[in-house]
This record gives sequence, C-alpha cells and structure tokens, in this order.
Amino acid sequence: MSAEPRINDRIRVPEVRLVGPSGEQVGIVPLAKALELAQEYDLDLVEVAANARPPVCKLMDYGKFKYESAMKAREARKNQAHTVIKEMKLRPKIDPHDYDTKKGHVVRFLKQGDKVKITIMFRGREQSRPELGYRLLQRLASDVEDLGFIESNPKQDGRNMIMVLGPHKKKTEAMAEAREAQAARKAGRDPKAPADEAPADEAEAPAETPAEG
Repeated sequence: MSAEPRINDRIRVPEVRLVGPSGEQVGIVPLAKALELAQEYDLDLVEVAANARPPVCKLMDYGKFKYESAMKAREARKNQAHTVIKEMKLRPKIDPHDYDTKKGHVVRFLKQGDKVKITIMFRGREQSRPELGYRLLQRLASDVEDLGFIESNPKQDGRNMIMVLGPHKKKTEAMAEAREAQAARKAGRDPKAPADEAPADEAEAPAETPAEG
C-alpha cells in the first residue's frame, strides 16, 4: 500500500471532518463541500487521518507540504548522531614517539565524540607479561581522562588485551562545534585566536586510519 495520503478526488468517502488551512476546525462536511472549499482557497484537500470516522482532511498546499517535509527529514538525517567506534592498536613495548602519535589519534577521536577501542597486541613471550599491556592501557586512559573515560575495563581476548574509551562530549555537541569552527574558518578567522591575530591557514587533516604500533 502507498504511504502517500489520498488527496482531492482520490478521497472516496461521503463526508469528512474538515480542518481549515490555519488549523481551525470546520467540522463534518460532505466531501463535495470540502472539495469546493479547496478550490476556493486554491489548495488541496488532504486526508490526514484515514482511520478516523469520518476521515480527517485538511486544506493545504500539498506540494509545499511534501517539499518542507523532505527538507526536515534531510536536516534530521544530517544532524543525526551516529555512534562510531574507532580502533587503535598498540604493542606493549611501544616506543615513546609512537605512543605520542597513537595518543594524538585517540585524542582526536574523543574530541569528535567517538568511542575508541584500544587493542594491545602481544607476540611471543610478551603473552606471559599481561601486566605490561594493562599498565599501558591505564597510562593512556590517564593521559586522556579530560576527554574520555574507561567505558569497558581492560580484558584479555586471546593474544590481545582490549579496553574501550568513551568520550565525555556527546557526538551531537562535537558535530555542532565542528560546524561552528568550519563557519569561522570560512569567515576568515580562527575561533580560538585573539581578534587582532591573523587567521591561520587550515591544517591538513591527519590520516583517518593510523598504522599499527
């Protein structure tokens, strides 16, 4: 069955409960009278509650109504916050430079409002030293505690140890801030820079998928 409501001469009932173009209640009128009023107002007669007895119909510009509904649905999809889980892989004996790089990616993900799955990969004899992975995960959680929290505590999963960090900031908030920053850049200014500071060139975004450490 079509999801489209019946309009005008597609409505096949003897009488309808009519709602005027401004939402006012006209009352129960014969279908012919409702169609006559629709022509007088240069509007459509749209069935908005088919299961009511009698059906409820409203006088409206149906083409405009469909367009506005489509725009609202599009905006809702645009602003919809999808929870994303990023993944970062580390080795238990990661060197300081690689650790800082990995931490930088975790910081970026949390600022975007995304969750981060941290995986410590053990190889060979490293599997007998799970405390190395545990301490590394605790260190990382402590380093980013202003941006995220431990949502899932470290646990062993075969040769790996896994922990999940959740962001303090909601995805919708992160998206709103990103849009504001983008608008500020388009306006030729850095939103965090002093008013008399020249706008900085936009930095190139880092790669989305970092290499294993």
